[in-house]
Amino acid sequence: MRKVAIISKPQKPELATLLPELIHWLGAHQLEAVLDPISGSYIGEGECCDRAQLIGHNPELVIVLGGDGTLLAAARAFAKTDIPILSVNLGSLGFLTEVPLSQLYITLEGWLEGRSGLDERGMMHARLVRDGKIIHEWDALNDVVISKGAIARMGDYNIHLDRQLVAQFRADGIIVATPTGSTAYNLSANGPIVMSSVDALIVTPICPHLLTIRPIVVPGGAEISVCVTGIADQTYLTVDGQEAVELQLNDELNCGRSPYRVRMVRLGEHGLFGVLRSKLKWGQR
Repeated sequence: MRKVAIISKPQKPELATLLPELIHWLGAHQLEAVLDPISGSYIGEGECCDRAQLIGHNPELVIVLGGDGTLLAAARAFAKTDIPILSVNLGSLGFLTEVPLSQLYITLEGWLEGRSGLDERGMMHARLVRDGKIIHEWDALNDVVISKGAIARMGDYNIHLDRQLVAQFRADGIIVATPTGSTAYNLSANGPIVMSSVDALIVTPICPHLLTIRPIVVPGGAEISVCVTGIADQTYLTVDGQEAVELQLNDELNCGRSPYRVRMVRLGEHGLFGVLRSKLKWGQR
């Protein structure tokens, strides 16, 4: 039987009712549901496995029930596959999880009948280099962020683009974002909004101590290097707001285009500006 993976957000009581209904609907359409442990915890039955092992079941679709954070985790788990993701917004904002719960089954029917479109989003590959050795690597859909911890001290950073020095400055941190991530932390830090179809990366300093330092948009194929030359205690590198590593002096973050893309199922085309208007009341008085 054809399989569909389901990944859910924790602490959403409504899923105790929604998941049995969804599993029944899938079964009626000759589709078998494979659940992650969080999904299984809501109903106490069904085939469950860790998110990293869901790929081994060869699902034809991944249904994400939650907010943008749940989608980001699912996107990284399935980044190396071509399996499309249908994300249903159960969160408070939902820039990426655009499908409302009321349109879940309509969108599923569109996918089954081949009427749905696929919105492909580029990812960023990040490497943390320490003492000349790569100690961590990630593929991020939104961003990688260097930021200080509880102590209100700035760090010192050097930024290079394709091995050419861009700037040296002090700041609370630095955001390197994809166009998809331009409406996340980057937006809060006064970075630019970039449409997801643009092949680019965005470098946004967080509260820099120079008035001349501003966010920059660089080609998607560029190699961005951020070197930590002065560091406050408890400074962290965070990937998509979920995975974190504490940084040390002279650590280097290298970012560039990932070979992987995330494919998201869309029944209709809402468009970036429609999402901005509906979610943030953008452009309204």
